[in-house]
Formats: sequence, structure tokens, C-alpha cells
Amino acid sequence: MTLSLTLFCLWAVVANVAAMIPSRDRHRRRAVALIATGLPLVGFVAYETGPWIGLLALAAGMSVLRWPVAYLMRRIGGGGDAAP
Repeated sequence: MTLSLTLFCLWAVVANVAAMIPSRDRHRRRAVALIATGLPLVGFVAYETGPWIGLLALAAGMSVLRWPVAYLMRRIGGGGDAAP
């Protein structure tokens, strides 16, 4: 296993442990820290192993951080508040 995949697997374990610890701010600070460290790791994975494995790492990271991704999609798409 390459260094980038090892670091990404370690990031995933840390992210899951961080999600299990109770928080008063609804895990916002942890999510920001995980995003700030996860995005460069995804880039490193893509650089070292290729774009397809990088996309799989991105999908794995998005599944771990699903609520920040959902909020971003609502913000970009308008949140579905507009009437058809």
C-alpha cells in the first residue's frame, strides 16, 4: 500500500473516532479540520495512485463528511425552497 493510501486510511479512522465523541458545536470545528486535512490527502492519493483511485478516495471522504456535503449542495442548488 502506498504512503498516500495509508495516510488516507488513517484519516478515515480518525474521522470516525472524532464523529463518535460528543460535541457542543455539532462537530463543526472537527469537520473543518477534517476537510482541511482530507482535501490535500485526496490530491496526494490522486497524484500517487491515479485519478480513479483519487475519485474513490473523494467518494469515501464525502461519505464520512456527508452533512457538510449536503449543506454545500443545498447552498449551491438553492435549497429546494423555490416553487416550480
